[in-house]
Amino acid sequence: MDDLFSPTYTEARRRFREAAGSTVIASYAHPLKGPAGEDLATDLARLGPKDAKRVVVVESGTHGAEGFCGSAIQLDLLRARPTMPHDTAILLVHALNPHGFAWVRRVTEDNVDLNRNFLDFSKPLPENPGYDEMADALLPKRWDEASLAAAKSVLDGYRAKHGERAFVTGSGGGQYKHPKGLFYGGTQPTWSNRAVEKICKEHLAGVPHAALVDIHSGLGPYGYGEPLTTLVPGSPEETRARAWYGTELRNTRTPDSPYAGTEASIITGYTRYAPWAAWTPIGLEFGTRPREDVRRALRHEHWLYAYGDPKGAEAPAIKAALKDVFYPDEPAWKEKVIARGREIVCKALAGIATA
Repeated sequence: MDDLFSPTYTEARRRFREAAGSTVIASYAHPLKGPAGEDLATDLARLGPKDAKRVVVVESGTHGAEGFCGSAIQLDLLRARPTMPHDTAILLVHALNPHGFAWVRRVTEDNVDLNRNFLDFSKPLPENPGYDEMADALLPKRWDEASLAAAKSVLDGYRAKHGERAFVTGSGGGQYKHPKGLFYGGTQPTWSNRAVEKICKEHLAGVPHAALVDIHSGLGPYGYGEPLTTLVPGSPEETRARAWYGTELRNTRTPDSPYAGTEASIITGYTRYAPWAAWTPIGLEFGTRPREDVRRALRHEHWLYAYGDPKGAEAPAIKAALKDVFYPDEPAWKEKVIARGREIVCKALAGIATA
């Protein structure tokens, strides 16, 4: 099991390309380098016929630091080479956000949450007054006991006044005014956004039926992979997704969802850039640590880049804590991830066979 999970982006990329061999069909080179000066890229491999009418896209590293989990599932698929239905292919997109993966950051090189970046930037950007109200508490300029206590008071007050759902949406639903802040969506398409556009045009052109399994980690019960959708409840697309994945599928748009819904996710990106395909897209979210631990680690790491010193003495511990909440390096967690990854991809293959 350990040889499926890599400790670094560089090792993950090497293992992926070696296992993929001749099935590697493209590499999109990132303009920046990794922490050791290594090259960064989004690599693509394809299992199945190149002219398949049904394609299941399995993607890792949309949120860079979550790439450890998705890369391991992709490597398992490459080694297992699952039997696929007729006229079906799997397109593996490894490390969509290679800069974040290499530097162990959830965001891209410009501090953008890629799952908040798929907007029509010719239109006015969305407002998030809840984030505006909580911005200084979510990311205080000082990281000490007094500042954190004051910040907690503000956040608890917002929760008490507006409710948990409003807090989740305000703090995590995406914002476009605070470039150093959390869940910043940017003001233009990122490099990774443009990579999705290229993937659709160059490798999904003319495909009538497509599915997306975009792999994430950090929320939910330990080791459990929860299928998520942002599709309109009751729409034909959501109805189809529920037929494939069953009652476990959770819609982030519903009032009872503990997840912050967004109109600018990777699902929007693929469906917009490949509108000719009938899409059945999901995110697959693997639980790791308690939610407050994840939130604290994410805030602390953002503080390090916004107000601290990423090369300072405190940086290694902060980065290690962030890595742990997205990648628990523990056998029990890894076993759950691999088994669930296989299960969900098999459901996607079985579902798209009926298209």
